[in-house]
Amino acid sequence: MTVTATSVDQSGQLQPSSAPSVRGRRLLRLVPALASVLCGVLLYISFPPRTLWWLALPAFAGFAWVLRDRTWKAALGLGYLFGLGFLLPLLVWTGVEVGPGPWLALVAIEAIFVALVGVGVAAVSKLPVWPVWAAAVWIAGEAVRARVPFRGFPWGKIAFGQADGVFLPLAAVGGTPVLGFAVVLCGFGLYEAGRLLAQRRRTRVLRRGAAAAALLSVAVPVVGAVAARPLVSDKAEAGSATVALIQGNVPRAGLEFSAQRRAVLDHHVRETLKLAADIRAGKVARPDYVLWPENSSDIDPFTNPDAAAVISGAARAVGVPISVGGVVEKDGRLLNEQILWDPVKGPTQTYDKRQVQPFGEYLPLRGMVGAINKNWTSMVRQDFSRGSEPGVFDIRGAKVGLATCYEAAFDWAVRDTVTHGAEMISVPSNNATFDRSEMTYQQLAMSRIRAVEHSRTVTVPVTSGVSAVIMPDGRITQKTGMFVPAYLVQKVPLRTSETPATELGILPEIALVLVAAGGLGWAIGSGLRGRRAADA
Repeated sequence: MTVTATSVDQSGQLQPSSAPSVRGRRLLRLVPALASVLCGVLLYISFPPRTLWWLALPAFAGFAWVLRDRTWKAALGLGYLFGLGFLLPLLVWTGVEVGPGPWLALVAIEAIFVALVGVGVAAVSKLPVWPVWAAAVWIAGEAVRARVPFRGFPWGKIAFGQADGVFLPLAAVGGTPVLGFAVVLCGFGLYEAGRLLAQRRRTRVLRRGAAAAALLSVAVPVVGAVAARPLVSDKAEAGSATVALIQGNVPRAGLEFSAQRRAVLDHHVRETLKLAADIRAGKVARPDYVLWPENSSDIDPFTNPDAAAVISGAARAVGVPISVGGVVEKDGRLLNEQILWDPVKGPTQTYDKRQVQPFGEYLPLRGMVGAINKNWTSMVRQDFSRGSEPGVFDIRGAKVGLATCYEAAFDWAVRDTVTHGAEMISVPSNNATFDRSEMTYQQLAMSRIRAVEHSRTVTVPVTSGVSAVIMPDGRITQKTGMFVPAYLVQKVPLRTSETPATELGILPEIALVLVAAGGLGWAIGSGLRGRRAADA
């Protein structure tokens, strides 16, 4: 038997209760919030190690749907939920060894930037050609996030999820800002085209100007990417070099990867000696130089003669210079340093990492952090100092630019190696503290974007994997597994020409920030005029 809730109206007749409709309205109010989270998750799924780059388009189309016609307060909340859906799974690796606290704190802070972008997108969503203004607002948000707090955290830039996508050639046009802008614009344009189509079905009226703008928002990024393909080339311009990458592996994963004195160094020496034996046996070609990862020498070779001796022995065995990653102390300063070690002369050139990682290599707000959790201050006992000069090693006539690990996420840190003459780029890294998380694949994708952005071969030697050789067109030609000792040897092109992205530098980003500012100014001005008219 079915029981229906009823109520008595003013005429005395029984009517169905309104309770179910009230519940229905409440549930409907939750739809935008749920959609925001799901669209954020969809954006995360578009990132490596998956090759589902195209999911970024429906993610931004859905984001546009939930934000249109929202008040600034609603847009702030919906934007924050979108940021949580995206960043919580994307950055989960930050808590692999230290627990969920730092991961959740980082995401909570970074999602604020996304929330503010949501307010901006909602504000410009009623303007003509609004997808252009809205996409520029997103890139402006990325520009801010890449700079503050603590010198920025660019992880999660939309461009870094597009290494396998059709828009990739745009990286050579204007770097990560232009590539990211194209993706976001296309997603917003898809939503606007769908909205206008639905509107036409309801009203049988089509605003041709708005429809043309929506279609151009989708078509222009695609056509631009196709037109930019000639900028992507893997032809040698300054000859070629045979390079070897050493992945020595570590004795254990996690924060204690270097707990055994000299173990990491010995692992890399062992793999280099294996390479030397295979060269003598004719199994592989002799490289022009060998690239070791960040932290491949877990003790300072300048103050430990035993470390210097085994590195020199490895260099003599292979017969060519080795770029060694070490933690060194000079004049009381702790430095994350790359050292070019010649088989005859020993150390000849050095590069000190300039963009050091907050809470990993130095501890901001040390007193406050120590009061909250003393374990953090014990893990980062001494802050690393920053280098001041771009890293370009001249190795047997080839100029090799260096961007150490975390630096690959920062546009300026890679670009200025090329403007200082780099003919190829190396990104020595140490991902051992993040175990088998997606972090190493996310970072590898960044290096693929950098290869296309500057039209340079990029090598990625990593202590525990994934190490890889990337051609100037973004293709990975060789790679290792994770947590296995291995070496890679390959002949790679050296290039000297500069892409528009290299030549323009920060200018495309500045231009897009100005576009965003113009759109926001227009929207705010329109809102104020509307209020005055209503008051009158």
